[in-house]
Amino acid sequence: QVQLVESGGGLVQAGGSLRLSCAASGRTFSRYAMGWFRQAPGKERECVAAISWSGGSTYAADSVKGRFTVSRDNAKNTVYLQMNGLKPEDTAVYFCAAAGTWGNIYYYKVDDYTYWGQGTQVTVSS
Repeated sequence: QVQLVESGGGLVQAGGSLRLSCAASGRTFSRYAMGWFRQAPGKERECVAAISWSGGSTYAADSVKGRFTVSRDNAKNTVYLQMNGLKPEDTAVYFCAAAGTWGNIYYYKVDDYTYWGQGTQVTVSS
């Protein structure tokens, strides 16, 4: 079992920045690929960023590429999502998720992930 707790969400003006954190406990964090997802009202959950267990491979959705950066600190059992240049369309509940993996790869599909946090609200005002 892996327990995930997100923090760092809030209300920010368009163009602003936030850094989300996801603290993991339980099984060996460093053996899990991690992902950040978001879900806006009436929309499907989508992956915005993902990172392999070593941090050597990362993914960013086209909608956030160049603005969001995913990173991890395995010594602290924490994964981060740095969000810059926020837009009103980034408003959503953001979730972190963990996927067991045999290789040093990332995943970007919801079904690939086993463990989920409770989510943190990000609201971007125009």
